[in-house]
Amino acid sequence: MKIARYRRGDGPTRLGRVDGDHLVDISSVPGVGVSLRAILPELPALAPAIRAAEGNAVPLADVVLEAPVDSPQKYLGIGMNYKEHAEEARAAGIPIPTSQLWFNKQVSCIIGPHGDIVKPAISDQLDYEIELAVVIGRPCRHVAVEDARSVIAGYLVANDVSVRDWLQKRSPTFTLGKSFDTHGPLGPWLTTDDEIADPLDLRMTLSVNGDVRQDWRTDDMIYDVYEQIAYLTQVMTLQPGDVLATGTPAGIGAPTGRFLAVGDVVRAEIEGLGAIENRVVAEVRP
Repeated sequence: MKIARYRRGDGPTRLGRVDGDHLVDISSVPGVGVSLRAILPELPALAPAIRAAEGNAVPLADVVLEAPVDSPQKYLGIGMNYKEHAEEARAAGIPIPTSQLWFNKQVSCIIGPHGDIVKPAISDQLDYEIELAVVIGRPCRHVAVEDARSVIAGYLVANDVSVRDWLQKRSPTFTLGKSFDTHGPLGPWLTTDDEIADPLDLRMTLSVNGDVRQDWRTDDMIYDVYEQIAYLTQVMTLQPGDVLATGTPAGIGAPTGRFLAVGDVVRAEIEGLGAIENRVVAEVRP
């Protein structure tokens, strides 16, 4: 099941079930409403009614898709979690961590699957990172690796946009370089966990203006999705709607200096989850 947050014209944001190139409004299904985050703990119970919902199918081309999760409490990312990417980071002078390396992306960076990425005027080192994003479905703490899949509501495509000079040089943590406004495109919708046979075996590709820069599979993770959840929940309670970006494969711009420029179109796609596509625009200051 795929659930999108969308709006038509100047209308309010609603929830819809994606069926091919159309969606069916589900906001009027009893217990659903317009907040995906609010219904995540009850999503398994609501699923039969959502799947059975009928109504006028709206073409996806006629709506604006918004970030699938409204107002998540946390957006966390793990650094250098793909084997080949860790090696290219080492080549770029970035030390490889000996344990899971987590950072915050401030939730104010999140935009929808087709929103514009703003290139900051203060940097020419704007980079891309395709990532499989996991959405937590229920409050959880001290989750065992073997139980971790049970707390996953579903998956998104993420582009962990990074400002490299702020990431590696201007701040002692990753947070600032990962949290510029608009640098968290997510989408295109939530694909529920039951639709994905194995999240550790998905092809992921990222292209810039049609030129493929990243083409890898999620089986190259150093710490898999379940190990990540177990590690984090030793420290904190993960809440419904929390987003975990699970690492990027090789092919980022930093090692070659092929950074994003104004006018570039970045398309990130993951097998079974769909694609997000965002244009880079110049920052306009008041």
